[in-house]
Amino acid sequence: MSKLLYRIGKSAYNKPWTFILGWVLIIGIVVAMLSINGMSVSSEMKIEGTESQKVLDKLEQELPEASGGQASVLFTAPEGERLDMPERIVTITEAVNKVYGLDYVINPAELAAAAGASLSDQDALGSAQGETSAEAGNAQGADASAAGAVSSAPTEMPPYMPLMVNGMPVPGVLIATDGSIALFQFQFTVQQNSLPPGVTDSVVEAVTDSVEGSGITALPSDSLKEVELPIGVNEVFGLIIAAVVLIMTLGSLVAAGLPIVTALFGVGIGVGGAFAFSSFVTMTSFTPVLALMIGLAVGIDYSLFIVNRQRRLIFDQGLTAREAAGRAVGTAGSAVFFAGLTVIIALCGLLVIGISFLSMMAIVASITVFLSVLIALTLLPALLGLVGERICSEKARKKNRSKTNAHGIAHGWVKSIVKLRWLVIVAVVVILGTAAIPAGKMELGIPSGASANLDTSARQSYDAISSGFGEGFNGPLLIVAEAKDPSGTIAPEALGGIAQGIQQLKNVSVVTPVGMNKDGSIAILSLIPKTGPTDTATKDLVQELRAADSIIAQNNNVTLGVTGFTAINIDMSSRLADVFPTYIGIIVILSLIILMLVFRSILVPIKATVGFLLSVLATFGITTAVFQWGWASDLFGVDTGGPLMSFIPILVTGILYGLAMDYQVFLVSSMRESYVHGHKGRDSVVHGYDQASRVVVAAAVIMVAVFAGFVLTHDIMIKQIGFALALGILIDAFFVRMAFVPAVMALFGDKAWWLPKWLDRLLPNLDVEGDKLIAELNAKDDEKVVKVASKSH
Repeated sequence: MSKLLYRIGKSAYNKPWTFILGWVLIIGIVVAMLSINGMSVSSEMKIEGTESQKVLDKLEQELPEASGGQASVLFTAPEGERLDMPERIVTITEAVNKVYGLDYVINPAELAAAAGASLSDQDALGSAQGETSAEAGNAQGADASAAGAVSSAPTEMPPYMPLMVNGMPVPGVLIATDGSIALFQFQFTVQQNSLPPGVTDSVVEAVTDSVEGSGITALPSDSLKEVELPIGVNEVFGLIIAAVVLIMTLGSLVAAGLPIVTALFGVGIGVGGAFAFSSFVTMTSFTPVLALMIGLAVGIDYSLFIVNRQRRLIFDQGLTAREAAGRAVGTAGSAVFFAGLTVIIALCGLLVIGISFLSMMAIVASITVFLSVLIALTLLPALLGLVGERICSEKARKKNRSKTNAHGIAHGWVKSIVKLRWLVIVAVVVILGTAAIPAGKMELGIPSGASANLDTSARQSYDAISSGFGEGFNGPLLIVAEAKDPSGTIAPEALGGIAQGIQQLKNVSVVTPVGMNKDGSIAILSLIPKTGPTDTATKDLVQELRAADSIIAQNNNVTLGVTGFTAINIDMSSRLADVFPTYIGIIVILSLIILMLVFRSILVPIKATVGFLLSVLATFGITTAVFQWGWASDLFGVDTGGPLMSFIPILVTGILYGLAMDYQVFLVSSMRESYVHGHKGRDSVVHGYDQASRVVVAAAVIMVAVFAGFVLTHDIMIKQIGFALALGILIDAFFVRMAFVPAVMALFGDKAWWLPKWLDRLLPNLDVEGDKLIAELNAKDDEKVVKVASKSH
């Protein structure tokens, strides 16, 4: 491997423009594809095979007219005033009629006339179905509110009623009994993903134009907002910090600029290429953001390791920039290759889960990491060829020659760790173990309006709906009752019995029959819980309704299916929890094999994995304390606690494992190199640490800075991911790799490199340290010396 990479590095250095123009051409192709295909992102998080998705599929097949996406608008009056004043009722009615007059919006009056049904029944049908989409917004919880208005099941009068005009209800509109807010919900003919551009903007424009100057505030649901990429200028702060760290580490503006340039090339091609194909595949808005996070971090780090090795070879061995570049790619490049491979394996492990949006995230991020590795091994040496000997200024060379052998901070640190190894090991385990305690109380879900910041429209809408209609209106459930007998039907009496049975359940506020399919074998009911969409009681209600031995289902000879925002949330969390052990097992086993090949040791891979487990558990503990419990949350722009995203554990674990192994490879390969080159016992630990710690610390700070930049975004999901990754790298690099690892290595000494002889014979020698390459090059140098000496004689 090292010989191959050495030849690639020398070739790129000698013919820089060939490699540079090749990569520029690739970027040009990506830009051309983007201009032709455009880019498209979605908010859909569909999980095939789950109970809620099966219900959705069944509904779309049996009742296609009810399968369109749904949206809502919340009207609020000024404080202390009412909406049910004549002039304001006229304003709201005008807004409603404008929306119903738009293309792709179902007018319930026309639907009722076409079907020969009553207006109220059809209105209920339309409003009950909207929440069946997984991408329904938090403020859409009143989807089924019209259904509640026509229900007679509750024993108490609800705190809302239909908005009446001339004795007739305004289709799809409910108003709170105190007159402070009104809720308008409507349905599209297709799902939001399939709407032509501009349709949702037309709806928002129609509403805002109607209420302008009336004192009424209109809050559109999240489903009416265009899907935006949660990327802004805040991420630039991470790059600025990275640039400062690079300058401090390398001591040169020229050298510091190269890792940033190559990282931008990598994410430009990776993320740009993903966007170029986004019109042909479903891609969530988080997919390119995740690739950007990881691509920037590893792209800068990988190039930093190679540039730093080249400069050390120039300073320490007096090599030319050309020869040092080739050797740096051959030695440090080998470590970069295997570090990148570990990250890719960890990401590709997400494919075994079988969840499409996570698989797309993994594929795009893996391709971006692969490109970062390829660019570090080809484009970087080409750029070094253009820079030439300027990679180390004459001032830096003189400064290095005048240096004494005095040891720096790293040497004193590692000597202390070696001396107090038992104390360090115990201290790290206790500190990280304590930090991990909150992880035992971690709650998972999809962040809703309840946990959005107070100044956001999602939170304001959620609170207003909760106050005026009840918190359950933010997360209604859709019940689908299907006759057990394939040829059977559900009689109206049976449907009424089902509704009454469900109404008697503990956490049910309103339940209403809202429609049936043509042959009467499937009935649909709308259910409004008393509690919110992320409340434990709501989750318990879903599980109770789904129970196979449900008395309601048995008494009426039907099966009950449940879908909606909360049901989909539960299914996602359950599915991810089920596959999590399998995922962890796959990436750990594959990574242990890679680390065994790289280090030719049994202990080192095991120690690396144990250290990772300590860091990831501590990461989840602190993340839970901040985002769920609200500890120090103001520092990170969060004013309300809530559940962590369902896929954070599996996503963050995979990414952190790959990145943590990067530092493991770079640090311990230096210790291995020292051991192979004659430093034995604890001396190999100290010498290897001295050689690698400075650049590993710099790389960790850079990666933390890049991830921390995403914590400043307004999107709570990106904020949680960025925080967890930044914190995880911080803990793993400074507590585990910089303290725990050298302490354990010193504890075992030379035994850390033990490998059974039979296994030693079986494993291929990958020559990550570049021993064969260095031996070959030294032999050639010796031959040249002999030839020169013979000629002189």
